[in-house]
Amino acid sequence: MELAHSLLLNEDALAQITEAKRPVFIFEWLRFLDKVLVAVDVKEKQKKLVEQLTGLISSAPGPPTRKLLAKNLATLYSIGDTFTVFQTLDKCNDIIKSKDDTPAYLPTKLAAVACVGAFYEKMGRMLGSSFPDTINNLLKALKSAESQGRGEILLSLQKVLSGLGGAAASCHRDIYKNARSLLTDRSMAVRCMVAKCLLELQNEAVFMWTTELENMATLCFKALEGSNYGVRVAVAKLLGTVMATALMPKQAAVMRQNVKRATLEEVLELMATGFLRGGSGFLKSGGEMLKGGGSVSREVRVGVTQAYVVFVTTLGGQWLERNFATFLSHVLDLVSHPRATQTHVEAVYSRRCVSFMLRATLGGLLGEKAQIAAGKEICQAISKQMRAVEAVVNDISGENKAGAADVSASQHVMVCALKELGSLVQSLSATASPLIQEPSIGLLETVTSVLLHPSMAARLAAAWCLRCVAVALPYQLTPLLDRCAERINNLKSSPEAVSGYSFAMAALLGGVHQCPLGIPHSKGKLVVSIAEDLLRTAAQNSRLSLQRTQAGWLLLGALMTLGPSLVRYHLPKMLLLWRNVFPRSQKELEAEKARGDSFTWQVTLEGRAGALCAMRSFVAHCPELLTEDVIRRLMTPIECAMTMIVPAIIKVHGAHLKASAAMVRLRLYDILALLPPKTYEGSFNALLRELVAEFTLTDNSANTTTSLLRSLCHYDDSVLMGSWLQETDHKSIEDQMLDHFAECIKQAKGVRQQAVQLNIFTAVLSALKGLAENKSTLGPEEVRKSALALVMGALDNPNPILRCAAGEALGRMAQVVGEATFIARMAQTSFDKLKSARDVVSRTGHSLALGCLHRYVGGIGSGQHLKTSVSILLALAQDGSSHEVQTWALHSLALIVDSSGPMYRGYVEPTLSLVLTLLLTVPPSHTEVHQCLGRCLGALITTVGPELQGNGATISTIRSSCLVGCAIMQDHSDSLVQAAAISCLQQLHMFAPRHVNLSSLVPCLCVHLCSSHLLLRRAAVACLRQLAQREAAEVCEYAMSLAKRAGDNLNITETGLEGVLFGMLDRETDRKLCSDIHDTLGHMLSSLAVEKLSHWLKLCKDVLAATTGGAVAFEVEKDEEDSEKKDEMDDDTMFTGLGEDDKSKPSVAPRWVTRVFAADCLCRIILLCENADKAHFDLATARSASSEIRNHSSGDLLVLHLSDLIRMAFMAATDHSNQLRMAGLQALEDIIKKFASVPEPEFPGHVILEQYQANVGAALRPAFSPDTPSDITAKACQVCSTWIGSGVVSDLNDLRRVHNLLVSSLDKVQAGKGSSSQLYSESATTMEKLAVLKAWAEVRLKTVPHFVHSAYDALIMLVQPELPSLSRLWLAMLRDYALLTLPAEFSSQLPPDGGAFYTPETIDTARLHYRSSWAPVLHAVALWLSSTGFGAAEEKEDVTSAPSKAPALPQGAPSTTKTVEESVKDRMHLMLGVSIEFLCFPRPEEPIEHVMSCLQALCTLLESPCAKTHIAEDQLLAVELLNVLHRLLLTRDPPAVQLQVTAVVQETIRAAQDHLQRQKTSKEEEGEKDTQPSQGEGGDTGELVPGKSLVFAAMELLVFILVRHLPQLNTRVRESPSHAPLRPQRLPEESARLVANTVSILAELPSLCSPAGSMTILPTVLFLITGVLRETAVKTSDNSVPVPVSAALQGIKTIITSPLARVESMQTQWTSLVRSSLASVLEYSQPDESRPDMDEVSMLTAITLFLLSASNELVGVTVLQKGCMDRFRNGLNSSDPGVQARCYQLLLSVFQHSSRALSTPYIHALAPLMVEKLKAVERSRPGTAAELQAVQEGIRVLENLVGMGEEQNRVQLLALLVPTLISYLLDENAISSAPQVSKGLHDFALQNLMRIGPLYPAAFKIVIGAAPELKTRLESAIRANQASSKAKAAARQAQPTVQAAPTIKLKTSFF
Repeated sequence: MELAHSLLLNEDALAQITEAKRPVFIFEWLRFLDKVLVAVDVKEKQKKLVEQLTGLISSAPGPPTRKLLAKNLATLYSIGDTFTVFQTLDKCNDIIKSKDDTPAYLPTKLAAVACVGAFYEKMGRMLGSSFPDTINNLLKALKSAESQGRGEILLSLQKVLSGLGGAAASCHRDIYKNARSLLTDRSMAVRCMVAKCLLELQNEAVFMWTTELENMATLCFKALEGSNYGVRVAVAKLLGTVMATALMPKQAAVMRQNVKRATLEEVLELMATGFLRGGSGFLKSGGEMLKGGGSVSREVRVGVTQAYVVFVTTLGGQWLERNFATFLSHVLDLVSHPRATQTHVEAVYSRRCVSFMLRATLGGLLGEKAQIAAGKEICQAISKQMRAVEAVVNDISGENKAGAADVSASQHVMVCALKELGSLVQSLSATASPLIQEPSIGLLETVTSVLLHPSMAARLAAAWCLRCVAVALPYQLTPLLDRCAERINNLKSSPEAVSGYSFAMAALLGGVHQCPLGIPHSKGKLVVSIAEDLLRTAAQNSRLSLQRTQAGWLLLGALMTLGPSLVRYHLPKMLLLWRNVFPRSQKELEAEKARGDSFTWQVTLEGRAGALCAMRSFVAHCPELLTEDVIRRLMTPIECAMTMIVPAIIKVHGAHLKASAAMVRLRLYDILALLPPKTYEGSFNALLRELVAEFTLTDNSANTTTSLLRSLCHYDDSVLMGSWLQETDHKSIEDQMLDHFAECIKQAKGVRQQAVQLNIFTAVLSALKGLAENKSTLGPEEVRKSALALVMGALDNPNPILRCAAGEALGRMAQVVGEATFIARMAQTSFDKLKSARDVVSRTGHSLALGCLHRYVGGIGSGQHLKTSVSILLALAQDGSSHEVQTWALHSLALIVDSSGPMYRGYVEPTLSLVLTLLLTVPPSHTEVHQCLGRCLGALITTVGPELQGNGATISTIRSSCLVGCAIMQDHSDSLVQAAAISCLQQLHMFAPRHVNLSSLVPCLCVHLCSSHLLLRRAAVACLRQLAQREAAEVCEYAMSLAKRAGDNLNITETGLEGVLFGMLDRETDRKLCSDIHDTLGHMLSSLAVEKLSHWLKLCKDVLAATTGGAVAFEVEKDEEDSEKKDEMDDDTMFTGLGEDDKSKPSVAPRWVTRVFAADCLCRIILLCENADKAHFDLATARSASSEIRNHSSGDLLVLHLSDLIRMAFMAATDHSNQLRMAGLQALEDIIKKFASVPEPEFPGHVILEQYQANVGAALRPAFSPDTPSDITAKACQVCSTWIGSGVVSDLNDLRRVHNLLVSSLDKVQAGKGSSSQLYSESATTMEKLAVLKAWAEVRLKTVPHFVHSAYDALIMLVQPELPSLSRLWLAMLRDYALLTLPAEFSSQLPPDGGAFYTPETIDTARLHYRSSWAPVLHAVALWLSSTGFGAAEEKEDVTSAPSKAPALPQGAPSTTKTVEESVKDRMHLMLGVSIEFLCFPRPEEPIEHVMSCLQALCTLLESPCAKTHIAEDQLLAVELLNVLHRLLLTRDPPAVQLQVTAVVQETIRAAQDHLQRQKTSKEEEGEKDTQPSQGEGGDTGELVPGKSLVFAAMELLVFILVRHLPQLNTRVRESPSHAPLRPQRLPEESARLVANTVSILAELPSLCSPAGSMTILPTVLFLITGVLRETAVKTSDNSVPVPVSAALQGIKTIITSPLARVESMQTQWTSLVRSSLASVLEYSQPDESRPDMDEVSMLTAITLFLLSASNELVGVTVLQKGCMDRFRNGLNSSDPGVQARCYQLLLSVFQHSSRALSTPYIHALAPLMVEKLKAVERSRPGTAAELQAVQEGIRVLENLVGMGEEQNRVQLLALLVPTLISYLLDENAISSAPQVSKGLHDFALQNLMRIGPLYPAAFKIVIGAAPELKTRLESAIRANQASSKAKAAARQAQPTVQAAPTIKLKTSFF
């Protein structure tokens, strides 16, 4: 393929490849040429190129090749010389004139035609006056051409016309005359082409929309007869555009000729003719029309409907706004016209068409304001109709004979108007409130009045409309229900009223599930009572019995949709009602048959159908209530219904009962389908008989067929049945076209036989599907045989749907039977058939059978048949004589490729080359073949998969073939084929992203975004979504490049692709499409928003700032109806009116759904910025950076946009739309949280949010108005507490604004239950009240002192006055929560009338609200309890006030009788119960903040003495608490949680210690000294019982934490072979704090035990503490001591100095414990290469601690003594002066120990070494302050030794000290030049000498006298010192610097 990439065609390479590959090679060259021609200079090669290209014309090129060839030739001439262009043109004309009509010459002719078109399109008027000849030549050829030729010639004509524009005026009439007759051509593709050609013509040919307007209309109506979807779209586009032009002619054309404009009435009248009379029009002689001939064919009506939409869309939204009233009355007249409603079915279709017209224009073209105005118009139309109807109904005299017909016609108008009004309100959602609230419109009154319309269809439509209102504006739901209930009760005697109002109530109840806030529970009771009343009184009045029966059951059925929590209460009554409708026994059943007349039977049957319907509703909506007992009780009436034999009754009482009887059966099957089949096993036989009779139409004279078959066939097979219509924008009206496949049925022997077969197949397929899903088998051999015979017979059926079903059934059978032999037999049958059969039907059926076999058996099961199947299907696919065979074969092939997976790898190349060949040769008009080729290509790409990235020769070939295939399909005219191309490219991009060229793909996708075809838009967005996931930046860049080069037919402006996608969200309603757009925008946002912050914020802001209404757009919204958006929006085809140059297409202001999405995007942007860079939240940085950034224009910082953020959140939070208000409040909360602490650099001490407090207050205030829905108020409370607690505002008066909102809400909460009239369900009230309490709790938590901040004083003042009432409400809420968390088996303990804030009926939803708000409340209550001594102070005041506040507390007044102790105990149990229950098993989805709140609450609680006493007295409670905390640690591991857990453990241990202490003191006071030792855990035996022992529980938990953070402590880990010895490392700060806390608690544990108990745990405790010391004693850079180390040292001290040492009985154990601990420390502190950074100081400190605190146990133990001396020796010899200094200090404390027995050996061993070290200083004086300090510490030890020595040894000791000191002195010459530290040493020595002399005068003299040189040095130093007072001053200044030398300070003093 690479050889094809050259400017000139590489003819040598072409000659070398095989014949088959040449077309591909040529196509690839043309593709390359198309890309490079525009960029290169072709001067010298033009001649050769023209030769090569014109040569290709006569080489019979295929369709895609000729298209590219023509394009390249035209481009070549337009950029190069045009000398030879006429030559080439003549050559082409000659080919066209040629008389050769053989099929072989056809491609050459077509290529010539294509070239002519391309030349004129590209060069137009440059070709001068040659055009008349060319056009005549083409028109001549047109007359004799076959269909493919006609299509191509028309396409060329279209191009000629577009190239020449007005210049070709002379030929316009000729073209028109020749083309118009082809509008009724038998080939649909030709009809499409004519329509497009005429559409081009009408741009310039004025006569088409003036004199010829009527003829044009008639032609179009004729063209629509027998049309397919493509023709309808094209003709509708033509008709609609011509009509629009006639009304508003184009500027240029009007200038040239004086034209008369048509009036709107004339145009609409013409269109209506088509809708009402079809193609017969007014041209036929009057006779037939007078007879009122046959009805209009459906194709015409659908086509005209689409033309109406095109007409309005072309005129634009503003036109529609101005003329809406006329348009509305016109379309409503259409549907009320008798010709549109001749039969019921026809009336239904006409209504559907009119609804489509309204939805497509109103829903898409108008903005929200204009839609509200339109709603007003519709209301007026309805009330006008209703007044007319009432006049007729009330006209008793009967004068108004014509009236009756008007009434029946009015029902259709009503249905359309109400349906559109409902859709309008529903799409506007809460934005529709002005429409509902404005009294002048009176929408609700108008709609409600229709509930009394005589026609049932109108009543139902009105009920549906009311439901739309209630779903859009949930606050209307309850009042509407009440109004209907009241009317039903008042108007019981009117049949219409009973029927209409019950419809409305049922519709409203059915809408409740879409309103999250629900309705009050009492409404359920109301509905039940009304329904019961209706059913009870049904028999009283025969005029009403039918309506009352239907209404009663309808209401009960609707009630079931409210779900189990409500139905549960009414179930017993329902079961009774159901039982009473049916006879109780066989006898009663027989008896009733003999009774009754036809009317009573009709009522009975309707009643039973209604009862079954209500049962079905119950089973569907309340599955939780279906216990075995309930099912058993339901089965009684159901079984009775099964045995009720109806035909007999119909025979007796007449056929009009048939419908009612059928209804009973339908409802029965309905409910049986939902129940598990096991429940009615006994009735299978009877039931099957009935079902078979239904399918085989035994009792049914009509040929009814099921519509389910299509849905049971596999969705992918739709291409075979032509039902891809299902996924178009016109779905709602196109579905009518599937009218029982009329064509196929005509060929059947009997229509009836066909109908029966269809039904049977549906049943068979349904059964097989069920078997496959339940993994069952097909049963015995004979069943299998008959099934197979049935299926095989249908594979040759002429009806394609049946063939499809048969193939599907065959595959399913193979799947169910699952035996290789069976599969082989079936496959062989099809093979044989395909080899012999020549007819299309059996070839298509059996090829599909092969595909289905592979699909359902899978690659492995059908592997051995793969080769044969593939070879047969490849052969069939090449059968050019029948495109149907090709389609079915290719479809099956795609199924096989899909199901075989990797096994297909060997057949990829031949299949791929076939696909390419067909793509290059099959005419584009056979779109189904091309679609199947696309499916095959996609499947092949998936099969090769990731291999496509490779570079091997074969893979490269496969890859380039795939790309060529995609390119051909991208260029196809059919949108489905283009969609297939996109999905293939998407696959390729997934497997080989480097090889897909985004620079060409992205612009192509952007163009498709405004396609009029839903599937193409879907494919484009799905592909963009995938691309944006990886390469968002590139995608946006390429899209922008398109904006720069696009002319005006594109939608991309400076907002880029993002802007287009946001705009699409306003128009599209297809769920999948919208969700893909959301995802695409989401991916783009994640990768680009931070870099292009301003751009994205502006996008969101523009969307949010759009108020409702505004101008309107061309882009049509609803996707069922996107009908024809302008495909080519030229200046000329796009216009709004005369003289406006409409470049800027007006677009609808963003709708509320889009605005909600924008608000969510805003929150995401804030989050992305937070994760990207903290600078986004720092104003000072941002301001300094922004000046630099302006120069780079790369990114900017969020904080600079704060005012925009606030403005956007404010706009959203105060909108009409509730969803938008929620999103706005959420954004506001995020902004407050993220920016609360950002300081304002210009005003120190202030934060930047302060200036926005007015905005925040204003955004929150509306949410607290009384009519706001609860969920919004709840969210606003949350924002209030965030704002108050954020500390932004510290001024009391400013805070009050927001604070008052919370106070007002609190008053609402205190008002208690049932105070206000309720609009929503009780759980909504619960949600609101709990949100208020939670908000107050969060504010209270912010007043805790450790959040020190100036604002908190103000907060305390705000919260304090409310605390008494708040605390009571909080406690009540916790009590509720505690009850609601009880397991189901304790449900009997729940209070029967609910809790303080919930009602028993809404218990399930209430649970969720409590679950989200209890945690902060628990913490707040804990704070309150611990600060008021468990509310003891409050209790006393409460006694008087309790009764008045009773509603808030469930137990009301009795609470006063409890003693203070009891109430403390109750509260304690409540708090601990709630906490422990939660911590036992916090659900994974619980936020970590709840866990933290709960732990903090426990901590706070246990700080109060009351709680400590309580938990200590009940030791099992404490043990349980610790066990629960241990379990919590196993599941949640953030360090914050673990720290909080240790805090709770610490409080618990302290409580136990205090308790033990109190017991001891009380015992001592009683004088029981002797029992003292065994107090504490462990008693005399020392045994700790797991589960009962607090110490054991604490140990478990603490060990877990230690091992989690220091796994090396676990001996098993250390000894395991896989364990690599870890070097101790510095723990992260949080871990270090945790370990420290844990160690401190461990050291406290022995104090809770008796001596024996202590001995049980001490070995473990000491092992762990010394282990922690070993693992954490690591040197730090700043010589600080790590927290765990100081905790471990403190712990060792605590333990060694504990009173245990004095208990005689334990002496030996204790001694060995202390010794072994010291031995461990010594072992750990041994110098070791693996631990170079061990902190010797900490180890020495530990050793010293042992020596000082446990001297008795250690004296004389030589092994330990030697070890300790070694460690000190190492310390003295250390190279680190810091270690030396600390070592001297520690030694000093050992030397000074009171026990001489301990200190003497150390003095003897270590003093000599010290003296040596200090003497050596003379030779190397200290160079740093640290070294100086080490020397000073050493001298201090020596001085102390001198002091300790006895008098007789003093001289010897001084003889060591004094010479050393004197050696430190400098002589007077050196002193001035000596460094600072050296001088410091000199001064230090001198001062010490001056001090020692007077202390020991005699000995000093002796020492000095013995050595005269010492004396002289000393004297000279003293002289020098005295001589210079300056030196003294200097010394005085130097001294402090020496003192400040770094010392290793221990944080805690251990000695």
